Amino acid sequence: MDLETQRKWDGAVAGYDLMNGFGPERRWAPWKRRLFSAMDGNILFLAIGTGQDIQFFPPGQHITAIDISPRMLEQARPRADRYDGALELRHLDVHDLDYPDATFDQVFTSCTFCSVPRPVDGLRRLARVLKPGGTIGMFEHTGSRFFPFGLMLDLMTPLTRRFGPELNRDTPANVQRAGFVNLSVEPVYLDVVKIIRARRPG
Repeated sequence: MDLETQRKWDGAVAGYDLMNGFGPERRWAPWKRRLFSAMDGNILFLAIGTGQDIQFFPPGQHITAIDISPRMLEQARPRADRYDGALELRHLDVHDLDYPDATFDQVFTSCTFCSVPRPVDGLRRLARVLKPGGTIGMFEHTGSRFFPFGLMLDLMTPLTRRFGPELNRDTPANVQRAGFVNLSVEPVYLDVVKIIRARRPG
């Protein structure tokens, strides 16, 4: 367990829903609903946070949702209890997944890989627990190729990484480095917010 990362996100709980709640969720809701509508089979959801994304999950699914922060999971519990399906919450670090190889049919993430300390390694750990041919679906914000956005995100990242996400990561490239194939990237907002889909080989 990465205790430094755990402490960072435990400390972010107090203002998390205020910062990431009503406005942002209304803005991104149609995109997240469409991404999560593909949920099927045995599903792993990485970094459930306070559970804001649960409202966008289709009913009747079997979902294991993990997070490195126990305080985030405490906040998520009431939302998880209201979910119309099987939703298990676990305190777990993506770098220390304790599931056997090829456990899950699908993995989903939402604004997660801006914050995983070793993103390529974390993605490889997810690939290990995916069945051959299993898919990953990601709603992520990333760095930008365009001026001035790329420069702004590069300048902000040394500050933001101290209390939350890194803003300039190339997550699509990290997905490929981790060994996923059939990568597709759908722009949501400029080239910063994206839906990323890929598949474990086999």
